[in-house]
Amino acid sequence: MNRPIEKKQKEATTAFDPESFLRHLTHRPGTYEMIDKKDKVIYVGKARDLKRRVGSYFSGRAKDAKTIALIKLVVDIQVTVTQTETEALILENNLIKERKPRFNVLLKDDKSYPYIHVTTDHDFPRLTSYRGSNKKTGQLFGPYPSASSVREGLNQLQKLFRIRQCDDSYFSNRTRPCLQYQIQRCTAPCVGLIAKEEYQRDVAHAMLFLRGRNQAVTDILVKRMEQASQGQAFERAAQYRDQLAELKRIEEYQLASRARGDFDVVGLVDYEGVRCLSVMFFRAGRLLGNRNHFPRVSGGADEEEVMRAFLMQYYATQKPPKEILISHSVSDAEVIQGILSDRTSYRILIKHHVRGDRARWVRMAVTNAKNGAVVQRRSSTTFTQQLEALGSKLGLSLAPSRLECFDVSHTGGTSTVASCVVFGPEGPIKSDYRRFNISGVVPGDDYGALRQALERRYRRIKSGEMVIPDILFIDGGRGQLSSAVTVLDELQIASVCLVGIAKGPERRPGHERLYLVGQQAPTYLAQNSSALHLIQQIRDEAHRFAVGGHRMRRGKNQIMSALEEIPGLGPKRRRVLLQQFGGLQAVRRAGVDDLSRVKGISPRLAENIYEYFHSE
Repeated sequence: MNRPIEKKQKEATTAFDPESFLRHLTHRPGTYEMIDKKDKVIYVGKARDLKRRVGSYFSGRAKDAKTIALIKLVVDIQVTVTQTETEALILENNLIKERKPRFNVLLKDDKSYPYIHVTTDHDFPRLTSYRGSNKKTGQLFGPYPSASSVREGLNQLQKLFRIRQCDDSYFSNRTRPCLQYQIQRCTAPCVGLIAKEEYQRDVAHAMLFLRGRNQAVTDILVKRMEQASQGQAFERAAQYRDQLAELKRIEEYQLASRARGDFDVVGLVDYEGVRCLSVMFFRAGRLLGNRNHFPRVSGGADEEEVMRAFLMQYYATQKPPKEILISHSVSDAEVIQGILSDRTSYRILIKHHVRGDRARWVRMAVTNAKNGAVVQRRSSTTFTQQLEALGSKLGLSLAPSRLECFDVSHTGGTSTVASCVVFGPEGPIKSDYRRFNISGVVPGDDYGALRQALERRYRRIKSGEMVIPDILFIDGGRGQLSSAVTVLDELQIASVCLVGIAKGPERRPGHERLYLVGQQAPTYLAQNSSALHLIQQIRDEAHRFAVGGHRMRRGKNQIMSALEEIPGLGPKRRRVLLQQFGGLQAVRRAGVDDLSRVKGISPRLAENIYEYFHSE
């Protein structure tokens, strides 16, 4: 994109004069940023004609509720003029991602999708799942909507073509076939039980299968089966026969889809204020699944604006297929096509009016979107009611919008980890979860561990790095609550409602005691109380998150402590050993010959390592 050639900015004032501003505004394309009295960008838009587009906001004609609310807040408009409408669209998308304006459509879920990866730079390529940049060396097939769909695909490929999925370090240190060979999921290239050329033919067949060329694979397998049979290699011919049978079984499963090629289908639904976009993934004519997205949309945004924003933001992080079918038309479809095509090496088409099977897929995407919106609406309604009930039970004037809960986990005072989980109006906010590795406290001192975690967390909140919660839950009784009060008093944070959650008799759920600051007697909630159910949910989530962190830390410490006890095995050799075998369990299983192959491990040291794990 060329550099913007003109900028026009108006100093923020408390009273915005649209007539004066529009009088000198250009008719050229560009973007506009609307700014409120706090000097914060609240809306970003793009226009083919800036003067006409911005002027429409102040024309006096009837507007929707969103635009009316927006105009009331505007005290300044910053304009960036571009040479083309395409440049304006790209700049608008970048500004929305950077500024995150409250009145724009914002796509929250932009994490990458998994692929099946073939490592073609190895003599014996492997198949594995991969999530990350599309620039990785090798061949990528996908994307798939979830990790489970990738696992299913890899499982099919192992049954059909018996290609290895082990990592390279494990592969290079084998002296005998592993279990995958015994259950006929691998041909054991690690120990030379298959020739390189034959193995690579199997890889080529797998890649043909991933590209949807099932018939080509079938023809090749039939020919090879006949050749093996004529050469009286009956065991090999039986393997080809079994491969063909498995391939036919998979094809029968896939006959439900008569699609062809690679394309995505995007369905959009608005159900009682909840906007849901469902994306269905078709690759090589096979439906790989779908995923729902719930963008943050301010009231009044129409379907075209939501769809346009989704296409620009979603495919900025995902590799687009050659064809995208959408349920709602977008006037900028050709411009978006050009932008996406420039990012790839092929032409991309965005289609709205389709017929036949493709129209059926669009209807299916809309149905999935509606189902997702209904579920989201009902769950959000229930959660909103829980927040309101919680605020009422705790005597708050308003329903809380942000909850935090802390828990501490350890085993005998070792590997102590504290967790902090966060809930918002829509449920768990996992991006705000944090774990704290506790050090410098007496082993088993839960109060000290909790104080350290709270200090580290709330110093950052005090400095403005994070949002302060409405309610802070502590998993524990009066002692833990007192520790939290001490920390918040030292940091001079007084606006948080503190609640200690103590388990009931025999730790039975439904009998929790709630300890509040300034109250001697605990508070009990009815077992069927929706507020109690919310408290249990956030308490259990904090416990799960703390235990998970503790187990990881404990496992790491156990690995290092186990290897540290072996004489002659220093830090560098321990690190190389773990890298070569991929973990402690593989080191335990390794033989003396396998261990001695590792750089820096002598035969004598390999025997010591082996004896350490196998001596009685």
